[in-house]
Amino acid sequence: MTSPSSTTPRLRFSPAPTGYLHVGGARAALFNWLYARRVGGTFILRIEDTDVDRSTPELIGAIHEALGWLGIDWDEEYRQSDRFDAYRAAADDMLARGLAYHCDCSQDDVKARNDARGDGSSGYDGHCRDRNVQPGEGVVVRFRTPDEGVTGWDDLIRGRVEFDNAVLEDFVIVRSNGVPMFHVANAWDDLDMGITHVVRGEDLVNTTPRVLLLRAAMGATDQPVFAHLPLIVNEQRKKLSKRRDDVSTLDYREKGFLPEAMRNYLVTLGWGDPDGREIRPITEIIERFDLAAINKAPAFFDIAKLESFNSEYIRMLDDEAFLAGITPHVDADTLAVIARMPGDVKERCKRLDAAGDLVAWITGPADEPTPKDWKKSMGRAEVPEVLDTVVADLGALGDDEWTAERMEAVVMGVGAKLSTEERTVRSQMPVRLAVTGRKSGLPLWEPMVVLGRDEVLARLSAARARL
Repeated sequence: MTSPSSTTPRLRFSPAPTGYLHVGGARAALFNWLYARRVGGTFILRIEDTDVDRSTPELIGAIHEALGWLGIDWDEEYRQSDRFDAYRAAADDMLARGLAYHCDCSQDDVKARNDARGDGSSGYDGHCRDRNVQPGEGVVVRFRTPDEGVTGWDDLIRGRVEFDNAVLEDFVIVRSNGVPMFHVANAWDDLDMGITHVVRGEDLVNTTPRVLLLRAAMGATDQPVFAHLPLIVNEQRKKLSKRRDDVSTLDYREKGFLPEAMRNYLVTLGWGDPDGREIRPITEIIERFDLAAINKAPAFFDIAKLESFNSEYIRMLDDEAFLAGITPHVDADTLAVIARMPGDVKERCKRLDAAGDLVAWITGPADEPTPKDWKKSMGRAEVPEVLDTVVADLGALGDDEWTAERMEAVVMGVGAKLSTEERTVRSQMPVRLAVTGRKSGLPLWEPMVVLGRDEVLARLSAARARL
């Protein structure tokens, strides 16, 4: 085994090819990448494809695609399936030194012995430690954990973490089919690649003593710096699960989230700058990022907050980029309408896939107002007169006067015309509800130009008839 001699930090992200990169994995990759870029270190992508039956180019490609979408690049890449011989050699060495042994116990055997003892135990009981089992079908290799002492480390986020060796079961390091387990692969790779920092999820804390024991058995006298990130939880404060939650990173791309917004939001899941500012360019995030400042409390994945971040980044787009971004999410007619007023739509758009809904009352019929909105906007005594006057004044406009500026003047002028010292007449809201079916949304005037004279007057007259 050869370890890089460089003293610069070396960090790795080690995903398994599952067909998607979940948001927890994306955050772990991001935090590793941020730290490596901040300190001038090396960021390594190491694919954990020891389960060869579940590893295909397509599944690995999904990891590349998700990281690429988020703007996370890597300096070196490895696949554990290319290094099996080294892992087997490490296991054979431990067998030769009595640090590991062969075991022919099935899971049913282990369960039966635990049930017979009746003490509530559930792990492996060391049955084959001294049986001198020989290699063969159904035989695995187990690591012999020490009977005494503790295995621990100083975690940047969690402080001192220790496990009593006596409660750590002898774990499998080579499957019965000869494929090494990821524990031995990780320990060997971390040593061989000179990994200095291991930044990963809190759910992997329990695997760390195994890797440290293996690392020591391979001759290491030091440990990398560990930082176990807080869990990401949903609204019920339960760990994100693919059965309950949207956990695939690329699903958010399909839903119209910008990669810059997703990346910026993921940074806030556990880390925040002391100045309290959350939305900032990635160059500033890199400059200010600090592993030691990560909070160990669970991080709530708040879709509403992510949408708020996204809306901020959408507003930063120029009109051309915005129209290009929404193109996959809308049809040609809708895109043409939005192209008439990109700034107004962009200002109110939380997700790229929601842009079409903002103009749905232009490309299709007006919405049906809720009873509450109808009563509030149309229930005042002056509304019939407002609509009658607006219909008459708009109807009197010439074709060359059917402009946004002229219609705004006409509608707002009706309110001024009907107001008296005793009352103030608001003319815009009844017109808005009549034309759009919504109490809020885009400015009215350019959409009314797009709708055209006949449609606008028809909607106003229909609303008047309902009063």
